[in-house]
Amino acid sequence: MEHLEIELKFYVSDFDSMRARLTNLGAVRTGQPALEHNIRYETGDDRLLANKCLLRLRKDRQTTLTFKSPPPGKDDRFKVYRELEVSVSDFETMDAILNALGFFCRQVYEKRRETWQLNHALLCLDAMPFGSFLEIEGRPKTITQVIRDLGLAREHRILANYLGMFETLKKKEGWTFFDVTFDNFADVRFSFERYRHLFEAGSDNA
Repeated sequence: MEHLEIELKFYVSDFDSMRARLTNLGAVRTGQPALEHNIRYETGDDRLLANKCLLRLRKDRQTTLTFKSPPPGKDDRFKVYRELEVSVSDFETMDAILNALGFFCRQVYEKRRETWQLNHALLCLDAMPFGSFLEIEGRPKTITQVIRDLGLAREHRILANYLGMFETLKKKEGWTFFDVTFDNFADVRFSFERYRHLFEAGSDNA
């Protein structure tokens, strides 16, 4: 069975305004906002990155192990990955198992996430250390309809993942740190608005 994660991101300058739009459309917030702590694992020869794969252990209200890999073909209309995900009972033990298997922590990253449900779509308000975003996940037709209902401009969609965005920003700003944590950004004066054009995908024929 194919497990596909299909999603788009949009930069959001005002979460309160977006929450109001979601509420007006009948979206329902699911659970309480949570701080996510993520470890991205790698091999000694960076094989996962070279193959555009992600092995991640996440801790928020629970612990989740995720593996992502590219699907066959390419679709610039959406960000699509094969995704395998499982809940595990113990973060530290799972980390020790992965280390014993030859994987090691390459990068730590954090986000504050608030989740909503609307018309079979999962919507996440993500506060990253470098900016705030709306992530819409679901079937392509559902995502397209949600974009229209929210009054978002499709050409402003973002296909990059958060770590890829960070790498671009890191080079532009000359940051010397590698982990995407709120502590690392505590003294950084930065506006994502200056660089958003680098990530927005532009028009398509969808």
